[in-house]
Amino acid sequence: MGRLRQKYNWKGRQQSTSVQKAAGDRQTDVQVEIQDGAVLKGVDDCNVLVLPATRTKKQKVERPVPKKKALTKKQRKNLEKVLEQKEKKSHRAEILSKLAEVQLPESELKLLYTTSKLGTGDKLYQAKASVNEDQEEDSSTVKISSLSGANRKRRRAVDDDDDDDEEKSESSEEEDSEGSDSSEEDEVKPPEEEPTEEQQVLTEEVKQKEMDVKEEKKEDVKEETHKKEDCKPAVFIPVDRLPEIQEARLRLPILAEEQVIMEAVRESECVVLCGETGSGKTTQVPQFLYEAGYASSGGIIAVTEPRRVAAISMSQRVATEMNLPSRVVSYQIRYEGNVTEDTKIKFMTDGVLLKEIQKDFLLQKYSVVIIDEAHERSVYTDILIGLLSRIVPLRNKKGLPMKLIIMSATLRVEDFTENKRLFRSPPPVIKVEARQFAVTVHFNKRTQMENYTGEAFRKICKIHRMLPPGGILVFLTGQAEVHSVCRRLRKAFPYRPNREHTDLMETDNLKTSKRAKKKNVSLPRINLDSYSVLPVDEGDEDRQAGIDEDDDDEGSDLELELGDHPESDQEEKADPSIPLYVLPLYSLLAPELQAKVFRPPPAGARLCVVATNVAETSLTIPGVKYVVDCGRVKKRFYDRVTGVSAFKVTWISQASANQRAGRAGRTEPGHCYRLYSSAVFGDFCLFSEAEITRRPVDDLVLQMKDLNIEKVVNFPFPTPPSSEALIAAEQLLISLAALEEPPRHGRLGEMERARLSCPITPLGRAMAAFPVAPRYAKMLALGRQQGCMPYVITIVAAMTVREIFEDYDRPAGSEEESTKMAGKKARSVQMRRLWAGQGQSLQLGDLMVLLGAVGACEFAGCTRQFCEENGLRFKAMLEIRRLRGQLTNAVNAVCSDAGVYMDDKMAPPTESQVTFLRQIVLAGLGDHIARRVQAEELLDPKWRNGYKTSLLDDPVFIHPSSALNKTLPEFVVYQEVMETTKMYMRGVCAVQAEWIPRLLPQYCHFSVPEESPAPWYCPLSGRVKCRQQSTFFRVSWKLPAVEMDYPEGLERYKLFAKFFLEGQVCPKIQQFSTCLLSSPATMLKTWAKLQPRTEVLLSALASEKVDNRKALEAAWKKNQKYLMSAYCQWIPESLHAKVSKIWPPI
Repeated sequence: MGRLRQKYNWKGRQQSTSVQKAAGDRQTDVQVEIQDGAVLKGVDDCNVLVLPATRTKKQKVERPVPKKKALTKKQRKNLEKVLEQKEKKSHRAEILSKLAEVQLPESELKLLYTTSKLGTGDKLYQAKASVNEDQEEDSSTVKISSLSGANRKRRRAVDDDDDDDEEKSESSEEEDSEGSDSSEEDEVKPPEEEPTEEQQVLTEEVKQKEMDVKEEKKEDVKEETHKKEDCKPAVFIPVDRLPEIQEARLRLPILAEEQVIMEAVRESECVVLCGETGSGKTTQVPQFLYEAGYASSGGIIAVTEPRRVAAISMSQRVATEMNLPSRVVSYQIRYEGNVTEDTKIKFMTDGVLLKEIQKDFLLQKYSVVIIDEAHERSVYTDILIGLLSRIVPLRNKKGLPMKLIIMSATLRVEDFTENKRLFRSPPPVIKVEARQFAVTVHFNKRTQMENYTGEAFRKICKIHRMLPPGGILVFLTGQAEVHSVCRRLRKAFPYRPNREHTDLMETDNLKTSKRAKKKNVSLPRINLDSYSVLPVDEGDEDRQAGIDEDDDDEGSDLELELGDHPESDQEEKADPSIPLYVLPLYSLLAPELQAKVFRPPPAGARLCVVATNVAETSLTIPGVKYVVDCGRVKKRFYDRVTGVSAFKVTWISQASANQRAGRAGRTEPGHCYRLYSSAVFGDFCLFSEAEITRRPVDDLVLQMKDLNIEKVVNFPFPTPPSSEALIAAEQLLISLAALEEPPRHGRLGEMERARLSCPITPLGRAMAAFPVAPRYAKMLALGRQQGCMPYVITIVAAMTVREIFEDYDRPAGSEEESTKMAGKKARSVQMRRLWAGQGQSLQLGDLMVLLGAVGACEFAGCTRQFCEENGLRFKAMLEIRRLRGQLTNAVNAVCSDAGVYMDDKMAPPTESQVTFLRQIVLAGLGDHIARRVQAEELLDPKWRNGYKTSLLDDPVFIHPSSALNKTLPEFVVYQEVMETTKMYMRGVCAVQAEWIPRLLPQYCHFSVPEESPAPWYCPLSGRVKCRQQSTFFRVSWKLPAVEMDYPEGLERYKLFAKFFLEGQVCPKIQQFSTCLLSSPATMLKTWAKLQPRTEVLLSALASEKVDNRKALEAAWKKNQKYLMSAYCQWIPESLHAKVSKIWPPI
């Protein structure tokens, strides 16, 4: 027993005794007190009293490690999946590298999309847009992911089944695993870190599955909603096209994108369509919309073009393709059109649609509006896009859906997609990548800076001699250059339509015999299908043609040195064996001559069209295979400050260059020869500058004010004009009384805001009804005086239409032509002198010449023969006639009692009518006044016959062809200033100095009223008058003293009170003027305040703002006793009863 007692918990009992002993030792406390810093001798580390010798040791307690449980069947399966996925990821790079070897290139992938979504309701344009966005964000090669969502639904279904089975057997499996042997545990014992990684992977997979389930549910809900919305039946309008046209349509690149385009149009209010030149967007998109039923429910498909030629030609082309008459596919330009009640597709210019918006802001008769060639950025295009961005949402809110499609070949898409003021949500952008036919671009090795027309001529000659058949299109800058190159080409390669074949054979035989004597040279056979893409230098072209640069043999038929050196301007000999059918094309050309370029050329001749930039857009000239681009364009530039306009030749943009090159690939593969180097092309700006940023905007501001857009600054312009241009436009309109004047008193910020939001006046609304510039509209608004309205309409129409006289200063081709042109020029000068007249008529100047020319042409029936004989442009005279008719209708609409009509036998104006016409012109062109340079201002002898304007420091001159060139009046008004060799005034008319302060008080600074003669009351106008000295505008030209209304202020009330007391305002009270208690002149005295009666009368007049007879009569209509009590204080009481009987003394 003792042994067992000792064994039972003997360590515990032994430990407790040692602890007790140690505690007993610690009970004796030893306290040693020593001073600070003192050392106690004999005390060291071994002293038991200071440091205990032993320390209680704690024994380590070993705890048994719990054995880990074996994995369940579910955990084991998940772990196997994770390991399998890791193994697949390790092999993924190898698989993807093998797939990338057989993958399509990115350029081809961009044009493809899956056909599995056809007819399922999925939006192809959305899928395609997302693919394009991804490719733009990551420019690297497209990587194919083999595991991204593959078999996800199958895995989820299998996992759900496994979960059900595992839940049932989970408890039994756990019991079995607990009772399993230790050997089995050792076999399945995983490392310590693995269960934690496995659990993280499992939780991540569970979360991902839950997210996938939520996303699929959302997608299912969206698909269900889309299916509910898209349950409307599809509409298809059949079109019976000819087989050959249908075959040609199928080759257009845009036809493959029809479903993408139409889905985008259906789903979005606005769509931006970027299609390369030649893709067929202008002709095919209206047909897509027609077939989709957008014109079947009473709506019209509107297509706007920037030029009249494009509107007419495109309407005819679409009508031909759809096999429909012109009454269904019609056009409307400014003066003509064939629109009927049956019209379904309507082509028009931008300005026509803008006028329709003024009449019907919501454009209720249109279902779709297509704005074509938006890259040209014309003023009306920008305004239309801004207005339609507001009209389309308004229409959709009212339940009248409307679609807007903006189309262009080279569009600056950022101006539309990133402009939040224009479109709150960016519209979808659809790109049609491929051009119909490939165009090879060739750059010149050297850039000819000055004689680029000669370089173009040489390039045309090389193309015509060396290259296979195909039309040539040449881009030049102006009408004079076009005629010059046409003349040289016709001389070099004459085309004679009546020539017999035998004559041709004889000349060919003669030339071959001559050629055999000199040198045998063979032209190379050039296959354009395998033509080198690299540009060919000029020397290489010569060598390919078999021409040695040092070869001086004359008479060679293949000599391409046709003035190759700029210094040698010799014309080459005529070569009728290879005729060239040369045609000009520019905007001022007659329509019947413009239409020639669309007809096939004669047999045996190559077509060559020499054009300005009018052929750059929307025109498809058949058979054009070669384009020669000079790289320049002539544009009108305006000085924002002075308003001086000048035509300048500048480089085009890269977008315009690509647009010109695209003209060669419309009907077959083509080539574009650029007369400048690639380095120069790299310096071009990317896009053309918007027209709205480089021209005055006064007419646009007036039209927008008429649409009740008061704050033009806030208008959503795609490219806003400068603030200086907007301020100048509003100042001009205020001076023309088209807008109300802003307040001149108040806080500076409020005055600044009011200046840019001036409301329109009734006169401004009348002016906005006329389709002319605001200055000319003011002239029309003032034209109802002395029967001047027909003459004002004629003058305004002639001033609006430019260049009505033929230009005979262009170089002649031969002496015979030069003699003929000199005779025509002399005849034209003689007729201008005759039309200018004499005396008062001559003072009307160039405007009288315009009036006489139009009157004489109309009197003769406006025939082509009369125009050619008298130096007038027939096309311009026809346009003037149409504009006269339009303005006559507009005047009768604004003033129903005007009764104006077009008189073909209009008589010349009388002298008094001429004077009124000069004053009307002065009122409209008030800021365009010039004064002859005075003797003291002659800083340079060249200024002798010059004129000074208020806006320019340098002098301007009257053109030598002007009717006033010899008379040189003191003051003139001009239509505009054109800068050529000098700055010349166009449309000059003489005015008198005393008219300026009366008709243009807003431009004059007036002095204090003169004391002699003293101010007086005018019984005709009922106002207080005075004489004042004045100076003109900022140049301070001294003007003669004139009779004017007395300036506003307290002094005018005092003078009116004086004249009222004297009986001049109301003759009925003149009988009491002798009985007045004080003299009426007391009102003007400095001590007038000492008499209360003066203050009473003055305050009564000022309270109602009565300083003229009209205002006094209006006050008496409100209150018949007005001023009676104040007047009675000036007369004795005995007369009060008599005054009360006759009051008001009207």
